[in-house]
This record gives sequence, C-alpha cells and structure tokens, in this order.
Amino acid sequence: MRDKLIVLGTDFFARDCTELAPDLVGKLIVRRVGDEELVLRITETEAYCGESDTACHASKGRTARTEMLYREAGTIYVYLCYGIHWLFNIISGETEQPQGVLIRACEKYDGPAKLTKYLKIDKSLNGLSVIGNPEIFIADDGFRPVIERRKRVGIDYAAPKDRDALLRYADSRTKDIIKK
Repeated sequence: MRDKLIVLGTDFFARDCTELAPDLVGKLIVRRVGDEELVLRITETEAYCGESDTACHASKGRTARTEMLYREAGTIYVYLCYGIHWLFNIISGETEQPQGVLIRACEKYDGPAKLTKYLKIDKSLNGLSVIGNPEIFIADDGFRPVIERRKRVGIDYAAPKDRDALLRYADSRTKDIIKK
C-alpha cells in the first residue's frame, strides 16, 4: 500500500473548510508512534467556518484556546472536549482566517474521541502541522467514496442557522448513528 500513497501538502489544505471537509472523507490518517504505524480511513468530517459561524470556537474571537484556528493551513488543532476527550482538527484556508475541519469518524472508530485514542493523538500534537510531518500526515490512496451532507452534531449552543447547516460530510456507506 505504501507505494500507492500520495502524501497531501499545502495546496490540498489551503482551501475553504467547506471544500476541504468533503475532500478529506476517504483519505488516510497515517500516525507513526515509535516503530508502530497506525492508519485509519476518514469516514466523517465537519467544517467550522470562522468567526461568523457560531458553532466554531473562533466565533467568540481570538483567545489562547482559538489561536490555532488563525494559523497556516495544515496546522493541527487538538482540544479537550468535556474535560476528557481529545478532538483532532486540521486548520484550512488562509492564515488569519480562522476555520478548520474536525475529523469526526474513521473506519472502525465511529467517534472523534475513539479515533484519537487509537491514533494516540493528544495535546502534544497541538500546533504542529500534518504537512511535512513524519509522525502524522494525511495521504490519498485513490479511494473515492460517495459523500453525504448531514447536520453537524454536539453544537446545541450555536445559532439555529449554524446548527441546521449541512456541514458534516460522511461516506455514504456509513450509517448516521447520531440520534436526531
């Protein structure tokens, strides 16, 4: 499989989050920890569209927590959810235009916390980049799933227009396990 992988670079990530999020579905997260190489196929993502998106952390402005959202495309944004789960995001678009994509699910791991546990992703990766990083990167092996658009989940605090936006992208072969 290794010889068929294309490691994705700056041009892939330096796009609007609504373009990047569906294109990440079907790609591979490759994580190297010591001698171990862990590989998961992304099956679901969510786009978070900057300061005007009340579901995005940047909607409250620039803070120590949201600083990663203002960085270069490909920057890793890892944050703690509910005080116990690390969530993995990749910054997209232009520098100083805060937006990113949450990696919500992968094959065999139907939740963002489950996949970060398996991939050993925690705050130590926050601020690093998936571009040119031998420890964690995104690769394309040519697989192209059919993508479905769905509502984002876990954002009850957001304005109705943002809660209802179809900014979750999923491989159509996966069930929507989220209760509506």
